[in-house]
Amino acid sequence: MRLCFLVEEHYRHDGMPVEVIRQLDVWGHRVDVLRPGGSLLRMSELVNAGSHDAWVLKTVSGGPGLTLLEAAASVGLTTVNDARSIRGVRDKALAAAIGRARGLPMPATYAAAVPELLTEIPESEYPLVVKPVDGSAGRGVCLVPTPDHLVAMLPELAGQGMLVAQPYVPNSGVDLKVYCVGGELYATERCSPLHPDHSVRERRVALPAEVAATVSQVGAVYGLDLYGVDVLLGPDGPVVVDVNDFPSFRQVPDAAARVARAVLELARTGRQSGPGAPLSALVPEQPGASV
Repeated sequence: MRLCFLVEEHYRHDGMPVEVIRQLDVWGHRVDVLRPGGSLLRMSELVNAGSHDAWVLKTVSGGPGLTLLEAAASVGLTTVNDARSIRGVRDKALAAAIGRARGLPMPATYAAAVPELLTEIPESEYPLVVKPVDGSAGRGVCLVPTPDHLVAMLPELAGQGMLVAQPYVPNSGVDLKVYCVGGELYATERCSPLHPDHSVRERRVALPAEVAATVSQVGAVYGLDLYGVDVLLGPDGPVVVDVNDFPSFRQVPDAAARVARAVLELARTGRQSGPGAPLSALVPEQPGASV
């Protein structure tokens, strides 16, 4: 197969997707790597039907990679994930609107084009968690305990673009990060960015059945195949606080091989593969290889 990976400079040396690309190459597939943020793009000729079996996106939120992925999708090419699904989760305001409307356990969400508008949020909703709509990896996430604190933070919040604010969900200070790869779920726990003093290091943990059901619902709601979900265990059960379209897959065993298999299956069928899907035509048997 021939695949095109769209990789921003930020992830140029990152294990994900570098190790996945290396694994695909070992299996005999051709992978072209395009760096949208560091190349002059001739859009009128860049996307040609039949040039690649699938286009795979690993870029920063707000980067130009999603535009290219949408261009590929517009001519009927397979994209990983679906371009519209990625758009639906990278904008946190849009993701909240979609998720709440489809019954996902997500906090009430306010959106504001300028931070001063957040002062209209009722005091009863405090403390608030405020973050940029296109944030990632905990960037720009802050806890605002009172309206007075919000007013004091307005200069700090200025210039961040569209913001979202959600009532803080009481929790232990530990987030669950759940990854979906090829229909399988893997859970880790780590310190919340709002509780940096917590001593828990990221590690694999058992996945509670209630959380597994919620994470599977997330994939169905947004139409994602490869994804990660940040979950808090609040007083009333799991709460979805973030969805990532191509996360790091840290702590997933044999992550590079598993993600590579999933990419190949999506390129072949254009849909999510189930557990144990046959890939013999795509992934050659190799002594000692774990695929």
